[in-house]
Amino acid sequence: MFSILGAIIGYSIYRFPGAVAGFFLGSFIDRLNFKKGANQNGTGGQRQSRGPFSEVFEQATRGTRVTPADFELNLISLSSFVIKADGKVSQSELDYVRQYFVQAYGKERANATFKTFNEVIKSREMDPQRICMMLRARTRYESRLQMLHFLFSVANADGSVSTSEVNMIQRIAGYLSVQMADFESIKAMFFKNPDSAYKILEIDRTATDAEVKKAYREMVKKYHPDKLVHMDEAYQKGAEEKFRKVQEAYEQLQKERGF
Repeated sequence: MFSILGAIIGYSIYRFPGAVAGFFLGSFIDRLNFKKGANQNGTGGQRQSRGPFSEVFEQATRGTRVTPADFELNLISLSSFVIKADGKVSQSELDYVRQYFVQAYGKERANATFKTFNEVIKSREMDPQRICMMLRARTRYESRLQMLHFLFSVANADGSVSTSEVNMIQRIAGYLSVQMADFESIKAMFFKNPDSAYKILEIDRTATDAEVKKAYREMVKKYHPDKLVHMDEAYQKGAEEKFRKVQEAYEQLQKERGF
């Protein structure tokens, strides 16, 4: 601001030399004001103290203005849709969600999040599409894939994933703009059938050996745990589990095809 003002005043007095001198003098004043304001707001010099997950979440959400607490509550909300999808509330599924949050954020913070969910969120009419629209706009694609894997893990906590739970997760996947091939790949990780390995690698049984190898390389790039180093430890463990399923699928096809 002062740099432009200085250039105008300088030009009016000493023409071009005055404009140059005024610009540099104004720039110096601008820098002094910026440093002063930054120190007053805690953004210059020493950074303000924040929780360890805050920085991680900011990286995962591209710097948007959504708090980690919002993210946690929305993730619990999506979990509740899956848990209630089959018309019954499984204690093992509830325990899985609580254990996940305790592992990711610590017992005290997890309890506070669940308390807020029970007191506020459960008393409101929740819309999965609206929740997913917010998450879709604020998270990376690989993070949304991990959310789906987490939701399938919740559904599978009681030993099986029901058709109604699959349908609910598929709805959520659609709202999150997850490609159908990726949804089917993650789904196949929780169902044992002759075509599971092919579905995990996102190929058909008619694929050639060369196509199988190519698909494996592509899945390694997509699901490698390094893709989620910006997320919390619980997410990273889920990514490792997904990656292991991809490797197991490929090794199975290697044995079946003999290459």
